[in-house]
Amino acid sequence: MIELQQISKVFHKGKVNEVNALNDVSLAIKKEDFVAVVGANGSGKTTLLNIIAGAEFCTSGKVLITNTDVSRLPEYKRSRWIARVFQNPLSGTASELSLLDNFRLASIRTTKKKLQIGVNDTFKKRVRDQIATLGMGLENKLEQAIGSLSGGQRQALTLLMSVMDDAQILLLDEPTAALDPRSAALIMQIADNLIKQYHLTAILITHNLKEAHQYGNRLIQISEGKVKRDLQSAEKKALQLQDMYEWFN
Repeated sequence: MIELQQISKVFHKGKVNEVNALNDVSLAIKKEDFVAVVGANGSGKTTLLNIIAGAEFCTSGKVLITNTDVSRLPEYKRSRWIARVFQNPLSGTASELSLLDNFRLASIRTTKKKLQIGVNDTFKKRVRDQIATLGMGLENKLEQAIGSLSGGQRQALTLLMSVMDDAQILLLDEPTAALDPRSAALIMQIADNLIKQYHLTAILITHNLKEAHQYGNRLIQISEGKVKRDLQSAEKKALQLQDMYEWFN
């Protein structure tokens, strides 16, 4: 599904502030894998996600998605495969628009834009039914500006919108970092349910070791721009949370 071949990323190459963010990273992520990625600040995990998304281009190496070389394909063109949820709930929505309008924008994210009726009763029912699955009562607030909602509510809606356009890959970029513990736990449960329901391939970047331990079938630790640990399903299940804390001591 996703294959990284000898990926390196150098920022400010040839200058005094040159940074080797990733060093010869090779990974193969299978369809429907849910990979949790942990690492200290500056380890390269966000750069890894940016290179997969197309927000950054690798200095050397190749990025393949479904056997297609996308190494020089910009982020907006990779959106046919990839949806991304950021840590800031404000990043995934248009604050001044209603819930319904935000969902409409999400539904046409990867289609050719043309003049047409944006919302009809069928679409409105689809959105209302999807939002109702959250159990937050937001299905009765479709005309309310999404900016008036709490961070947890917006992040939950962003997750729902991420699956509106049949994306195959979901990148979760510290999606709970800005939330209180209760909201964070809810968001991770919603994300896990959607990943399973829509058979998504998912990558979670997180500083929360409990989340990384609890979710996903694979666990990767990035350190100094390299893959230090790559635990597959059986190894991850056998791993104790305390073992993970000791990685960073």
